[in-house]
Amino acid sequence: MTASKQALTLTAALLLAGCGTLPAPLPDAPPTPQPPAVQTPAPAPTAALQLADDTHAQDAVIYALGLIGNQYRFGGRNPDSGLDCSGMVSWIFEQVAGIRLPHNAAQIARLARPVDRASLQPGDLVFFNTSGKPHSHMGIYAGEGRFIHAPSTRGKYVRTDALDSGWFAARISGLRTLRRDV
Repeated sequence: MTASKQALTLTAALLLAGCGTLPAPLPDAPPTPQPPAVQTPAPAPTAALQLADDTHAQDAVIYALGLIGNQYRFGGRNPDSGLDCSGMVSWIFEQVAGIRLPHNAAQIARLARPVDRASLQPGDLVFFNTSGKPHSHMGIYAGEGRFIHAPSTRGKYVRTDALDSGWFAARISGLRTLRRDV
């Protein structure tokens, strides 16, 4: 390496090292408080994500019904190029309620509040264990025992199915809501 390259490298290293140091305190300044030696992590939020207006849940059903027939695509989060189950739910709630949900069924399940079957309403979320993991598939409850989802089987398109059909009924792993807790 030439002397000029060495000087340039040394100058760059000194400048970068300066970014990682604190300036000297002013003579009259009080001492800088030091953080505790061991910091405890912040507690996890206890409140579930909630819709600002419960009518958004019903709007989600209407929007989902409009997506019936759209193609399934693993990782898809856009109706124009295809949707997977969590991508469909995330897309819909972003459109109707302005909230961006994760593109992961298990993460969405953690954000939503559990409900029992008797309290299930249109726009609530239904989760299934389809791959040996709870909350590995999801859909939006449409009412009257049906839900809308983007499965990767039987034609690979957004469709409705009966929540009580033998295959799905045996795999329900959660019923959750984003409606306000009143």
